[in-house]
Amino acid sequence: MAIVEVVKYNGKPNVMAWKYPNEELGTWTQVIVNETQEVVFVKEGKVLDVLPAGRHTLSTDNIPLLSKLINLPFGGRSPFTAELWYVNKVMALDVKWGTAPAIQLQDPKYKVFVPVTAFGQFGIRVEDAKKFLTKLVGTLPSFDHDVMVKYFRGLLVSNVKNVISQCLIKEDISILEINAHISEISKKLESLLKPELEKYGIELVNFYVTSIEAPEDDPAVIKLKDALAKKAEMNIVGYDYTTERSFNTLENASKNEGAGNLMSAGIGMGMGFGVGGQMARQMGNISEKLDISNTKSKDTIKCKKCGAMVDEDSKFCPECGEKVGNFCKKCGAKLTRAGQKFCPECGASQVFTCPKCKKEIEENSKFCPECGEKL
Repeated sequence: MAIVEVVKYNGKPNVMAWKYPNEELGTWTQVIVNETQEVVFVKEGKVLDVLPAGRHTLSTDNIPLLSKLINLPFGGRSPFTAELWYVNKVMALDVKWGTAPAIQLQDPKYKVFVPVTAFGQFGIRVEDAKKFLTKLVGTLPSFDHDVMVKYFRGLLVSNVKNVISQCLIKEDISILEINAHISEISKKLESLLKPELEKYGIELVNFYVTSIEAPEDDPAVIKLKDALAKKAEMNIVGYDYTTERSFNTLENASKNEGAGNLMSAGIGMGMGFGVGGQMARQMGNISEKLDISNTKSKDTIKCKKCGAMVDEDSKFCPECGEKVGNFCKKCGAKLTRAGQKFCPECGASQVFTCPKCKKEIEENSKFCPECGEKL
């Protein structure tokens, strides 16, 4: 195999580490390192040097350890074998991640297990090329963003699961409400993952959760959404689940064709003493919320002069001004009901009688209907 004269790499930007395929080098080999790269010079598994940006000659003058490991004489041109690793130190801000397949979490608010998927992206940069190469890359021919996400998938998923669960419990919210806390979850995950990646020479620049979702077609999710919709409907109307069940029971009982037999009678008694009491309390609550009492129609009486219908509580007719209602003949107090025989204030009799036969007659009568006495 020919001795390499010039070594350089111009590959894809998502490649974090790349091994030059030819290990046949010489003390005259030129290594070109771009501004965004570093080259790690490895011999027999040991790092001899890290070459920064620029043009480097692999000579004993530039790399003194060569003379000790390869027994090369100082000066001259001598072939040898070694590995050259290019490490990309460009900051990558669009590394995608996800938890597919879904992770199972228990909704702390409704106590059902729901499959959850989370997605996002993060930014990284190789900070220590030597540590990154020796602890993470190993003997792989290349190492890109996809491989890195695969390597750290276990760490990522376990932390995502723990942080989301803690957020659900801390805030006492449903998994369907979790997206309102994405920013908080992102910051928490970044603080947890940053020291872990530093162990491998990687700087975590930022970390974002873009969405946390529950599959729309999952039976548990469908059931949970239906329950939430029903709860919202109940809150609007003003009754709870117990009341709804009572309504359903009564409706089913009313449709029972054998309502006249003993069983139906038993159900009816149960309705009267059990469900009925519960419904009475619930309907009382509903009437308070809907303010039904304020809409109750008032009793009316007929004006004696113009015949207009007037509220019972009115003292004068709004049409003709005539005094309306029943009042005590003695003290003028308002009588509580029509036909009242005695005043509740002074006790005076309110009954009109014929002076001749003492028969009770209507007020304003001109003749006694019994004896014909003129009044």
